[in-house]
Amino acid sequence: MLIEIQAPAGRAEAIVARPSAGNGPFPGVIFYMDAFGLRPRIQEMAQRIADWGYVVLAPNVFYREGTVAELAPGGDMSTQEGREAAGKAAFPRVGRLTPDKALPDIDAWVSALAALDDVAPGPIGTTGYCMGARLAVRTATSHPEVVAACGGFHGGGLATEDPDSPHLGLGNARARFVFGHADHDRSMAPDAVARLGEALHAAGLQASNEIYAGAPHGYSMADTSAFHPEATERHFQELRALLDGTLKA
Repeated sequence: MLIEIQAPAGRAEAIVARPSAGNGPFPGVIFYMDAFGLRPRIQEMAQRIADWGYVVLAPNVFYREGTVAELAPGGDMSTQEGREAAGKAAFPRVGRLTPDKALPDIDAWVSALAALDDVAPGPIGTTGYCMGARLAVRTATSHPEVVAACGGFHGGGLATEDPDSPHLGLGNARARFVFGHADHDRSMAPDAVARLGEALHAAGLQASNEIYAGAPHGYSMADTSAFHPEATERHFQELRALLDGTLKA
């Protein structure tokens, strides 16, 4: 279902997925989409996670740019050409979602999740994809008192030399982290993966920081030409272990 949240710069739509069976309350999870926005594939992924026994909130983090319908990809992304065309429209939005905008938004997403029906009080999890992985990390580092699990998959720009790089806040975090990096990813090269690993270790955090061999950037998105079924299933298995091990233990 689609709901609206009062966010810092206006009303933001969000997908909410609940378990298909069972009685609540259930732990909450914030799901951060990729650059292509909320669409049926994101709904499918959120529902799969929900059916493990979670209430999942997937906000339209680009709400300043337009509604879900207005920002939806217009073409077929299952071809390389179609994916590249969609990227030309989507990627500039990523650059405009700067940390000074993202952090107040994250406060709103955390509060909105807690206010949903059937969400259990206590720790939450978060998972993010592509640029959404950065938002997941920022959620864990800005809300350490509540975020117990953080997943990031085919993420980009997680550990750069910029002064606001997401990895620099890991000293504040208390969550368990699982990262599944794309192979040969220009947005998260091996040196960046190593830098992220060093920061996780220095912060004393329990973490997995792996490169999925042969998996391209965007591997979990079945509606795009980057889809890699084996890496996608590996990510779901590792994410479920993370969430169940922290939120249901």
